[in-house]
Amino acid sequence: MEPADPTSLSFEAALERLERIVDSMESGDVPLADLLTRFEEGSRLLKACEERLRDAELRIDLLKRQKDGTSTFTDFPSDRPSA
Repeated sequence: MEPADPTSLSFEAALERLERIVDSMESGDVPLADLLTRFEEGSRLLKACEERLRDAELRIDLLKRQKDGTSTFTDFPSDRPSA
């Protein structure tokens, strides 16, 4: 498995990659050095997924807080680079 750059992947692609890593680690057929590499990549992917979910939750909160009853999208600052 080639390590993926979490910032270049969509949420769905990062989650799919994370699931494949977990499956391969659970198989028990992975040497220790590869396990550590996959664990590190999985940790980065998990962090990226959590950040994207947090961004989505913030956007939903902003939509719910519209006082005049209209729904509009409001940009907010994010540390994540635009994709």
